[in-house]
Amino acid sequence: MKRQLNRRDWAAGGGGGGLLKRRFCGHSVPLRYEVSKTGLGVERAAASMETALYLGALLLLCLLWLRSRGLEYVLVHHRWIFVCLFLLPLSVIFDIYYYLRAWLVFKMCSAPKLHDQRVRGIQAQVREWKKQGGKTHMCTGRPGWLTVSLRVGKYKKTHKNIMINLMDILEVDTKRQIVRVEPLVNMGQVTALLNSIGWTLPVVPELDDLTVGGLIMGTGIESSSHNHGLFQHICQAFELVVADGSLVRCTPTENPDLFYAVPWSCGTLGFLVAAEIKIIPAKKYVKLHYEPVRGLDKICEKFARESKNKGNDFVEGLAYSSEEAVIMTGVLTNEAEADKVNRIGDYWKPWFFKHVEKYLRLNQSGTEYIPLRHYYHRHTRSIFWELQDIIPFGNHPMFRYCLGWMVPPKISLLKLTQGETVRKLYEQHHVVQDMLVPMKYLQKSINAFDNEINVYPLWLCPFILPSQPGMVHPKADEAELYVDIGAYGEPQRKHFEAKASMRQLEKYVRDVHGFQMLYADCYMSRDEFWEMFDGSLYHKLREQLNCSDAFPEVYDKICKAARH
Repeated sequence: MKRQLNRRDWAAGGGGGGLLKRRFCGHSVPLRYEVSKTGLGVERAAASMETALYLGALLLLCLLWLRSRGLEYVLVHHRWIFVCLFLLPLSVIFDIYYYLRAWLVFKMCSAPKLHDQRVRGIQAQVREWKKQGGKTHMCTGRPGWLTVSLRVGKYKKTHKNIMINLMDILEVDTKRQIVRVEPLVNMGQVTALLNSIGWTLPVVPELDDLTVGGLIMGTGIESSSHNHGLFQHICQAFELVVADGSLVRCTPTENPDLFYAVPWSCGTLGFLVAAEIKIIPAKKYVKLHYEPVRGLDKICEKFARESKNKGNDFVEGLAYSSEEAVIMTGVLTNEAEADKVNRIGDYWKPWFFKHVEKYLRLNQSGTEYIPLRHYYHRHTRSIFWELQDIIPFGNHPMFRYCLGWMVPPKISLLKLTQGETVRKLYEQHHVVQDMLVPMKYLQKSINAFDNEINVYPLWLCPFILPSQPGMVHPKADEAELYVDIGAYGEPQRKHFEAKASMRQLEKYVRDVHGFQMLYADCYMSRDEFWEMFDGSLYHKLREQLNCSDAFPEVYDKICKAARH
């Protein structure tokens, strides 16, 4: 049956990103003054005054230190001060705003009613651009700092900005097993709503703030991808406003060339305005087994074997060195042993990657039952392990219990406030990359990562890559098992130099017929880029849809060698 979203669904959903689970603790202590206790009252007042003076003096010293050092110095060398005092509270305000907005949308049932009107508004903007001569390329009007990617897109300043305010879940059709959403809907919204009514996505990319549009125009992956493929492979239909202002719907059978060309195109074929995504029945828990493995041969053998096992609903590996890893396998279940339930997403819990490391340190395997939504967003609080570089004491129990409910800071706010100095430091001394390589080259690939950048932990996530048209497909004409190697952190290799080291890694990935996720810094030349990706269908569609004057080529939009 087709299900129109109502107030009860939204109430059960609990909002986006787990906002309702934040807890605020306080005590109200009435003060009573009695004539017979005047002396005690004076003593208390004096103590309070002394405390206030002490705090005031401390604040004054902090301000004087900040003034003497300069704001830039603090942002570079003591960024945690700025993050804890300003960005964490601002992130909470952001969450509250989007939660209240989404709640009002579903309470008033306005999303489906306003969607067509908003799409007509986008079409009108495109037609007006065309009427005025189409002198510059178009792009979405969403500010660059709002995206999860750490890349700063300067093209926003020179291109015609088309405002696209589409951030609502439109309908859930349980008969067709489809959810229809707008492009700015994020994973926090989707899982909150779908899980509350007994459904889920087959692939739920990790971070709450990842949007459907970004996961389609770029890509997305999760530990269930060894069975279901990348995020694009669970999509059933796209709706786009193309260069002439018309609205086009595409599926594997209706406008199939456009359907297969859209993923990885980064918004250079048209503006995505809606998508239909497959849903499956959800269960309450993930029964997760942790297995520490030592020795690179054994790590790769164990990981490949578990990835081929279709009985595993989830497979993931965290490599803490080239010789030590924990391989995790999970199955969905509605039953759980009460003493083994771990609500890993609660704000006072240890960060997930630190929790996993415990099994390696103790050299013992273990099994837990993790609530489904907690599992989906297990790396969210620590932004995988990036937050340890921003707040070094963030996993300390004192911090988790006092301020953990505000974590993580919004990636968009981190970008907005980082400044040019911090941005350059990150660019030269920090790596955020996901490389997709065939599983058969996993051991060789880990060695390549170790030699070039030496960043740990490494995230290992398997996925099946179908043989389908588009920019990304196996070399042979049949599906192949790949693995995403995610490197996030400060390189420990002494000879690391951002451009030279990454170009070496990119060359290796091309040589094994792998792919680089396009959210990250890309140093390839144009020829090297199209050696990595199959541009035949993409360029055919750009010509058919007259995109050359309307949208930049994907290489010009994302590669450092082309950006200006």
